[in-house]
Amino acid sequence: MLAFLLRRLVAMVLTALCLSLVVFYLTNLPPNLEKLAKSEAGSRITDAEVESWLEKNGHARPLVVRYGEWLGAVPGWTREEGGVTTGRCIRRGQDPAAAPRFCGVLQGDWGYSSFFKAPVAEKLGYHLGLTGILMFWVMLLMVPLSLLIGILAGMREGSKLDRTLSTFSIATTATPEYVSGVILIAVFASSMVGLKWFKGTATGAMEHATFDNFFLPVLTVALYGIGYIARMTRASMTEVMTAQYIRTARLKGVSFRNVVLRHALRNALIAPFTVIMLQFPWLLNGVVITETLFSYKGFGWTLVQAAGNNDIPLLLGCSVVAVFVVLVTQLISDVGYVFLNPRIRIS
Repeated sequence: MLAFLLRRLVAMVLTALCLSLVVFYLTNLPPNLEKLAKSEAGSRITDAEVESWLEKNGHARPLVVRYGEWLGAVPGWTREEGGVTTGRCIRRGQDPAAAPRFCGVLQGDWGYSSFFKAPVAEKLGYHLGLTGILMFWVMLLMVPLSLLIGILAGMREGSKLDRTLSTFSIATTATPEYVSGVILIAVFASSMVGLKWFKGTATGAMEHATFDNFFLPVLTVALYGIGYIARMTRASMTEVMTAQYIRTARLKGVSFRNVVLRHALRNALIAPFTVIMLQFPWLLNGVVITETLFSYKGFGWTLVQAAGNNDIPLLLGCSVVAVFVVLVTQLISDVGYVFLNPRIRIS
């Protein structure tokens, strides 16, 4: 197990470096840098002034050097104090003589947001916390309900209950968030009972979550995931219920309830476990539409603002968080297989 974890950690680090380099290259293309220069120095500056601004702020140097500085692997410079200081990383209010030579992501310095005018780490921490609250309640609603639907549908394949629950699962999966969100807003806004919820979710910024203004976003995100996990659980449960050892247990007189709980359920959860773990990166990046629709200032909303305003440091920070979540959830998924299926051995 330890050797496996070490191999996976090395692979995760290499993957993260490759993906971050790709994102760094794409966000630092000449059109993006030119747009950044015009947004900082003025939209009417000439091409010569753009080149001068880029050179002055360190954007004209080789890509590999700038990537190493952003990563924190080589000595860097900063422009936070209105000018370039070679070989030192000056934070706001810091004495240049006491500034460290290395800064960057590995040193805990994620840069400075050009749009929000605040440290990237500070902005990401705040908005990730809001998305974390949203993800918690979505998973709390989505996972138990989807597993229950999938198990009930898979226990008796072809029954009326199976067809009803399967139809519901397919319908929720086939409906994207921007459609279900609008439908929920229309339904709740058209009734006096839901008018209070609608006012709390569709107007203003949802920075302080309460039940009144949190119900619709959670339900919108959870509906899509419920159908997907339920369908996988139903397929896995159906396959397990037709296995030979289940038939043998039934012939020995074991009750149907004990067959499901003691024999079928554990093996049936292997496939849904992977799907559930994959919901975390999907929730982190897939809530962009929902957070924008309901004006919820979480990670997805921050990503949209960074992309729309060409905030390169914030975009890079968002990409690091997304890559980290994807790699960690995949590792947890692989390790979880061992505990769910004793036939799997990791060496």
